[in-house]
Amino acid sequence: MNRICFYLDEDTIKTSLIQALRNADLDVVTVTDVKRLGYADEEQLIWATEQKRVIYSFNIGDFCRLHRDFMVEDKSHTGIILASQQQYSVGQQLRGLLKLAADKSAQDMVNQLVFLSAYV
Repeated sequence: MNRICFYLDEDTIKTSLIQALRNADLDVVTVTDVKRLGYADEEQLIWATEQKRVIYSFNIGDFCRLHRDFMVEDKSHTGIILASQQQYSVGQQLRGLLKLAADKSAQDMVNQLVFLSAYV
């Protein structure tokens, strides 16, 4: 079972969350790590897919639309995890992402849109 590799977009990059995920031995890359700040959401999703990473974002509207568009156009992506901004503390996000990573493989996430609320 291949573990999920995470890609955190501009909305979700919080130093304490990133450090906690890395301390839990998860593979985490952020938009700042790879110098992709300011790129459009579709470009972020395409890059994440090329790098075999699952994107984590608070941008529910845009990523729901992108997921739908990808499915309609028969394009594939490596997975999207969404949460409502300011709904969860860093600790809750950490627990949810850890639970999701323990429950799903990278293959399980292909073409999936998952709400963090299912794991918090």
